[in-house]
Amino acid sequence: QVQLVESGGGLVQAGGSLGLSCLVTGTGFGISTMGWYRQAPGKQREMVADISTSGSTKYAESVKGRFTMSRDNAKNTVYLQMNSLKPEDTAVYYCNRRIFGRDYWGRGTQVTVSS
Repeated sequence: QVQLVESGGGLVQAGGSLGLSCLVTGTGFGISTMGWYRQAPGKQREMVADISTSGSTKYAESVKGRFTMSRDNAKNTVYLQMNSLKPEDTAVYYCNRRIFGRDYWGRGTQVTVSS
């Protein structure tokens, strides 16, 4: 059974940093494209970053230069390091796994950035 468990959210002041982790259970992690998405109140879920099986990353324009996504295939875990956080980064952050055209989602972790 595939499960994605996010951790590391919380409350931080603007300009601060937070790190998120997502542990994926089940097989096939190494052949999965992984992503971080977020959803703010009243807004649609949006892609924040994703990472391919080879480690190539893509970022939303709004987080480029501030966020870094990485993966550790030995630990079945992906990470999102968030620096220079802004109040507009406040959202629930979701981990996503895509394999064979199918998406799996975590339950999300709240990130709140105070001004």
